[in-house]
Amino acid sequence: MRISYNWLKQYLKIDLAPERIAKILTDTGLEVEGLEVVESVPGGLKGFVIGHVKSCEKHPDSDHLHITTVDVGGETLLNIVCGAPNVASGQKVVVATIGTTLYSGEEPFEIKKSKIRGVVSEGMICAEDELSLGSSHAGIMVLDETAVVGMPAADYFKIENDYTFEIGLTPNRTDALSHIGVARDLLAALKCQESTSLRLQIPSVEDFKPDNRDLHVEIEVQDDKACPRYTGVVIKNVKVQESPEWLKTALSAIGIRSINNVVDISNWVLWEVGQPLHTFDYDRIRGHKVIIRKVRQGEKFVTLDDVERTLDKNDLMICDAQDPMCIAGVFGGKGSGITEETRNVFIESAYFNPQNIRKTARRQGLQTDASFRYERGADPDITVWAAKRAALLMREFAGGEIASDLIDLYPHKINRPNVSLKIANVEKLAGKRIEPSAIKAILESLDFEILSENQEEFNLLVPNYRVDVTREADVIEEILRIYGYNNIEISESLHASLSYQPKPNVEKLTNNVSDLLAANGFYEIMNNSFMPLSWFEGLTVFPENKLVKVLNPLSSDLDTMRPTLLYGGLTTIAYNINRKISNLRLFEFGNIYQLNPETEKDDPVTKRYTETWRLGIWLTGKNEQENWREEPKEFNFFDLKIFVHKVLQRFGLNARNCKITAARSELFFEGLTYSMNNRALVEFGQVHSSIQKRSDIKQPVFFADFDRKALIKAMNKKDITFQSVAKFPEVHRDLALLLDIHTSFSQIEEIAFATEKKFLKEVNLFDIYMGEKLGFDKKSYAVSFTLLNEEKTLEDRQIDRIMNKLMEAFKNQLNAQIR
Repeated sequence: MRISYNWLKQYLKIDLAPERIAKILTDTGLEVEGLEVVESVPGGLKGFVIGHVKSCEKHPDSDHLHITTVDVGGETLLNIVCGAPNVASGQKVVVATIGTTLYSGEEPFEIKKSKIRGVVSEGMICAEDELSLGSSHAGIMVLDETAVVGMPAADYFKIENDYTFEIGLTPNRTDALSHIGVARDLLAALKCQESTSLRLQIPSVEDFKPDNRDLHVEIEVQDDKACPRYTGVVIKNVKVQESPEWLKTALSAIGIRSINNVVDISNWVLWEVGQPLHTFDYDRIRGHKVIIRKVRQGEKFVTLDDVERTLDKNDLMICDAQDPMCIAGVFGGKGSGITEETRNVFIESAYFNPQNIRKTARRQGLQTDASFRYERGADPDITVWAAKRAALLMREFAGGEIASDLIDLYPHKINRPNVSLKIANVEKLAGKRIEPSAIKAILESLDFEILSENQEEFNLLVPNYRVDVTREADVIEEILRIYGYNNIEISESLHASLSYQPKPNVEKLTNNVSDLLAANGFYEIMNNSFMPLSWFEGLTVFPENKLVKVLNPLSSDLDTMRPTLLYGGLTTIAYNINRKISNLRLFEFGNIYQLNPETEKDDPVTKRYTETWRLGIWLTGKNEQENWREEPKEFNFFDLKIFVHKVLQRFGLNARNCKITAARSELFFEGLTYSMNNRALVEFGQVHSSIQKRSDIKQPVFFADFDRKALIKAMNKKDITFQSVAKFPEVHRDLALLLDIHTSFSQIEEIAFATEKKFLKEVNLFDIYMGEKLGFDKKSYAVSFTLLNEEKTLEDRQIDRIMNKLMEAFKNQLNAQIR
């Protein structure tokens, strides 16, 4: 949000440096992210001075050039060659001296001492457009005889630069979405930090009264919950034209393009006090009747941007006697807007229900200055003042007449919140005692009404424009930000206590896993917990009734809380691939969210929703950077499996003890799920191509999804034991097994450990062969077995007996042939 320094000074008569104001605002919570100089004239006319043409003669070698001598208040006269047809001796003119930069062309141009047709020229006599003061280039600008020679042109034309504060406003501070709102905070801080007699000078609207009652409008509010207050007034005989220079300059400083005087006045009031206004062409309001109502489902409406929009039955509209004219609080319609032919204007100043406006804006994909304010909570008490202010400005700057009484429909008054503030709680939260008199002064400067007070507490009414202040803690926050957090001393004493650290230490374990992955070339990513609902269309693996949808999303891309880490990882991968970074190893720790559809709205939040900590791992592209030694290989399922086993090992778990089942086919083209105690520890595999297409990724992506809670639960059931390194040698034996094509290695591994529980330590698959010689329904596995007796060396007869038992088991249970 941009705030103009010059505009701010209209409500607070201060002469503080902009840098000082920026610091004060930042300290009060209105963080100034940037301070920018705004020049009403490019360059601020720096280097331009008032000159007096002493002589003017024709150039001997040109038909249109003149040689002049000009007095600019220096010790000597300047020789200037001028091509303007109207230059003459005795004129007062504006001179660009040597070194001055002109900004009238596409590129800045610096005036230098030069020769023109053999004659030295030491400056330039300027036309209106060369000064950026107008568009005329018919000749030089001739000034009044009273102009003082040598005076800087900036002083003569009263050029005043401005500063704009770029404020990073937090979503709760709708009260500061205006110049008066910022001035209020600034004044409160100045009163608290130094003695000042400054007062907030809000423009008076006491002069408002109808000039006549020639024009009448009837207003009907059919839904007073969606529109609790509606104020309007009619102005007649307005002249729609270009805005006065001061108004265009003020709006331009904060980045608002001037349209015409009527529209600019509504924008002025918006940025002055924060109240959105809408102006209608009165003569285009059929029946001269304004009806605030909901519309039919699917009704079409063309907005000011020439887009035909489909309306929802819950969208609130401003209608005339026949059709909708405006999407209430969001965007105007094409058929009722202000044009150059407009002569009579109806001004709308309303308060709309924030939730209604927010939902309509999201449905229509619109965000305007009006909806931005309404959906965060406007001030229901300011509508009358804003309408009167706009009416008076249109009377003054558009030549209009106030042609009706002010109509104000407010059937159910919105009461100001009542809050009790205990002085002891201020000290408790602040860590410092603040005098009650200082607390009172701060509250009054922020428009809190003190109903009663004693030595222990204040009974307060909160202003309606402070929608974020609803409880005592909010009031204390207001006091502290004005008092200044920097004015609260930090205690020099250090208090420490012993605390019990539960085992396992989850944070330490998380860091260990991070170190493991980082050491293996992974990069940690952090994605938003919100994602678009549209991503789940057609995905039955994430049922819509289990998704946690955001009631008031910032945009349609952030309307659902993620039920999986997969989306964020794919988004990151797509972002990198689009920037030619296709070989990626990524991991992320984060929460996922799910709704229990079997619960009721009245059930506790902890019962209705689940929040689960997960670890996601992604592999895509090649496993190494290109090098001269060998050709890098594409990542495959087994590369991911290796890292899955390493993570499980870091959690103290052995993959061999897990139950292995197939992963969900809708998510994975091929994949596995490792479970323990009937709970999935990790699901991993190659992401299904249909899922990748949703993120526009063509190369294979491999993903592993770990459940931390399940991992820690499995850890807690596993006793940690220590043993010395084996003193006796391991024995390795190999078998070549001819198997049915559908037999998996996990079956071989399971049978092997079930057959030999004492000495068998490891089973490894090191070769696979399939071919015509074996038959299309057969395959050959080469499997190695590691045997170890930790008490003595294994003898050959023991080894042979174990291997015979294994071969017999494979033959009987898998119908295997030993090759």
